[in-house]
Amino acid sequence: MLYISDNLKWLRSKQNLSQQEVADGMALPVDRYKKYEYGKNTPPAETLVVISRYYHISIDLLLTVDLRKTSIDNLIRLEDNRIILPITVDQKGNNLIEIIPHKAQAGYLSGYSDAEYIENLQQIALPFLGSGKMRAFPINGDSMPPHTNQSFIVGKYVENLGEIKMNKTYILITSNEGITYKRLGNKTDDSLTVVSDNMIYSPYEVKLSDIIEIWEYVCHIGRDDSTPMTLDSETIKGMFLELKKEINEIKQEK
Repeated sequence: MLYISDNLKWLRSKQNLSQQEVADGMALPVDRYKKYEYGKNTPPAETLVVISRYYHISIDLLLTVDLRKTSIDNLIRLEDNRIILPITVDQKGNNLIEIIPHKAQAGYLSGYSDAEYIENLQQIALPFLGSGKMRAFPINGDSMPPHTNQSFIVGKYVENLGEIKMNKTYILITSNEGITYKRLGNKTDDSLTVVSDNMIYSPYEVKLSDIIEIWEYVCHIGRDDSTPMTLDSETIKGMFLELKKEINEIKQEK
């Protein structure tokens, strides 16, 4: 279901503007704009961009979220008060999952709002995950076992900070750390406390003003690089000799 017509009417009334004033502000013919509000026509892509920039709200929210039931003040805002989330779809209109490769993760901070950057990413379809905007992010380090450097976390885009819950894990895209995967420990009016599952790392705070995007953990994609060990007779003999040597050394120490 698309909410574009209802959202246009609600956003306009919220600012006490007439249809003519809004159409003029968007440089659109008022008759064409009225058809969008009345639900007779759906705005084409280039017009959706104009509407998005006029109201400082992302296209995906304009289309898929009933803004009448959503607190815009709690939505995550980006530079110049915009919420941007490029979406890629297949021929049937289903969302595709873009994969941010390890080599390209450094460029995500500058490319997350660039449709061309997103379109050039490798894409996969995982229909069993259900609805919502998904994206796969690479994991580095050992702070969130069992996920390793070979893992990708598939996250669901979080549109509203009120949706995040304690003790769940999230991909945080921040202006100072880039891509981070952590568990949510606490939330205040201006920050989040994030926790690593590896206890050797201490919890720390992330300012809400530094957050660009939040993605809730949905599933992970891992790769097992281990291969079975081939044990020939010489290998087995060597293992026993090494074990015998270690046992003798232990006896001598006693």
